[in-house]
Amino acid sequence: MTRKTQVIPTPDALKIITDFSRDMGTIAELSVLGERILTGLSQLLQVARAALFLLDKEKDVYHLACSHGFAPDTAPPSSIPVHHQIPAFLSRHQSPVVRAGVDAEDRGGTLGPGVLATLESWRADVCVPLITKNRLIAFCLMGTGPDNDFATVDQADLLMALAQNAANALDNALLYEDLRRSQTLMRRTDRLRSLETIAGGFAHEIRNPLTSIKTFIQLAPERKDDPEFISEFSKVVIDDVHRIERLIQEILDYARYMEPKLTEEDLNEIVCSCLYFVEVKADSCGITIERELASDLPRVMLDRQQIKQVILNLLLNAMDAMSECGGSLTVRTHRLIKPSGEVWVQIEVEDTGPGIPESNLEHIFDPFFTTKHHSGEHEGTGLGLTIAHQIIQEHHGNIQVSSKEGVGTTFYVNMPAVPRPHAGHTSGDT
Repeated sequence: MTRKTQVIPTPDALKIITDFSRDMGTIAELSVLGERILTGLSQLLQVARAALFLLDKEKDVYHLACSHGFAPDTAPPSSIPVHHQIPAFLSRHQSPVVRAGVDAEDRGGTLGPGVLATLESWRADVCVPLITKNRLIAFCLMGTGPDNDFATVDQADLLMALAQNAANALDNALLYEDLRRSQTLMRRTDRLRSLETIAGGFAHEIRNPLTSIKTFIQLAPERKDDPEFISEFSKVVIDDVHRIERLIQEILDYARYMEPKLTEEDLNEIVCSCLYFVEVKADSCGITIERELASDLPRVMLDRQQIKQVILNLLLNAMDAMSECGGSLTVRTHRLIKPSGEVWVQIEVEDTGPGIPESNLEHIFDPFFTTKHHSGEHEGTGLGLTIAHQIIQEHHGNIQVSSKEGVGTTFYVNMPAVPRPHAGHTSGDT
């Protein structure tokens, strides 16, 4: 069916092979990898049209991952069932099919007229399987241009070497994609699991505000001429309505899957922006704000609004802890080096408040756990730190707390920095 001869690669072919092999070991993004595979094989065979089909295990089809060079009226199908004769043949024989060579030697033989007719209808002259672990995970359809009569399989060994390299890279990329999806599913599952706790907490938290609102509505008709009752009870009801609104919004924020929209940001600038918003309140409470921001802080890939939400939550919590007696609020940023050599950044928020009892520290990020028990609109809901913890996890970081009663509390937010190949190490380890 096929005819093979030994080929000595030309300098151009060697460069194609070298670049291709290097890229197969460095590209992890599935869509980018697919395009690179198609480009590399097309360059080697000097073909004008090419399409890559990738296995979708869940749907039992090979879907069109990428293509180029096909006219609209001759475009390859968007998907091909796994039991279709083309992938079935490639799975069995695990070698390239060159239509011109088969026409001359084996028309109607091993392939059969159906396979040949299909290749002709798709204007595919070469069909290359990508096999790994004895499984066809992808294949390429390629067609020559009008001035390029690709009629032999002299390069079959070289082509299959590249195809094997590509198959291994694709297999790794698919495994990574499966892992990423599993991690995403686990995070969503964790969030939904905690909603059980949140539902119970919400029912408890909302009972008192609803009781006061209901009581006001019941008593208002007969006490409508009592200005003191109307005035005082109205304030209570408004506070309770605000509390219910805030509870609902925080629960929605927590329940919604929040995939960060990452941009490269200066964390010091975000910290300064957050401090600007709280300075007036801090001054009115007799709280002194100190900032110690690292000059060598690397930039970070983050969702600006979400990280501002985290920082503001920590700042406001710290000021609430010191609202009665005043104190000092210190915000620091650090450049950290992990034992592995990875560069991270850290935000440290330290207050001189009453501190958190040791028995409460392990619950500080639990839904609806709160140490704030003031009445009114600003009473703690116990979801702020839970949401902050979730946001930092979504940024592949972590948040920690240390506290000593009578001394104060410190929160540490740690996130990976944007990689810098030749950045100097100027800070200690975490």
